[in-house]
Amino acid sequence: MSVQDLTMVEAVNLALHRAMAADESVVCLGEDIGVNGGVFRATVGLQERFGEQRVMDTPLAETLIAGASIGMAASGLKPVMEIQFMGFIFPAFEQLITHAARMRNRTRGRMQCPLVVRAPFGGGIHAPEHHSESTEALLAHIPGIRVVIPSSPRRAYGLLLSAIDSPDPVVFLEPKRLYRVQKQPLADDGERLPLDSCFTLREGQDVTLITWGACVRETLLAADQLQERGIAAEVIDVATVSPLDMATLRQSVIKTGRCVIVHEACRSGGIGADIAAQLAEQAFDYLQAPIQRVTGFDTPMPYFRQEQWYLADADDICAAVKAVMDY
Repeated sequence: MSVQDLTMVEAVNLALHRAMAADESVVCLGEDIGVNGGVFRATVGLQERFGEQRVMDTPLAETLIAGASIGMAASGLKPVMEIQFMGFIFPAFEQLITHAARMRNRTRGRMQCPLVVRAPFGGGIHAPEHHSESTEALLAHIPGIRVVIPSSPRRAYGLLLSAIDSPDPVVFLEPKRLYRVQKQPLADDGERLPLDSCFTLREGQDVTLITWGACVRETLLAADQLQERGIAAEVIDVATVSPLDMATLRQSVIKTGRCVIVHEACRSGGIGADIAAQLAEQAFDYLQAPIQRVTGFDTPMPYFRQEQWYLADADDICAAVKAVMDY
């Protein structure tokens, strides 16, 4: 089996090709995903291979895309719907929250909703308004919906295949500034990665750095800088932000006694706040310093001239680690 060096967007494309080839019930739908291969080319080549009946261009109507996908899922298909940018997902909320998330509960387990919602999200690509949101916390608040965020080509491939296998709805958020920033060797072997689990990317005993999505890159850079200062940071990629794998996070914080949480979304009401609250409840006696958060601001994502002021960098993370180490 050949191994290729692939970017994240290529890994997403490879996973979709594999899932559709293996299972005829997997279908894709969304705006411009067929003929044009998607705005980021994540679905390029799918319609040519699998035809218009399985790779469908839709009108510019997110409510329609979500509603049609839920109907397909309830009828035995496995739809993978694309929302072109996360900032356009809000018209689909009524369908996702009221119907997709409640299908199993409403029918007392008689029906499932094997639906995947793919959406590029986050800033860092100099996009216009409504194209750079990080609103994962809104969806993570809804029982019945998984929210998964890959941070590398390998995790994008393995987690997307697992998301398509899931009998319940999965919102799969793809950090678009990671789409082409790195390549990894990847074999099209169909290997799944577990949902609902964190990934420990780096071992350390001095401080736990918890993050996900595009911020994994800056957090690993910060860990390298901290190592030069004699601080061994453990880096954990949350990956599935709902439901949270608190066992892994708790175990790490019990070991290190210090914690910094890094995410791109605004500070108030973010998933970082929920993680901090649960760690305070479950590991308070082991904490040697208050938990710190490095986040975006409580403002809309600014336009491209100022977005780098909004996005956390390695220096911001190192400053937060200094605060917990000096406490």
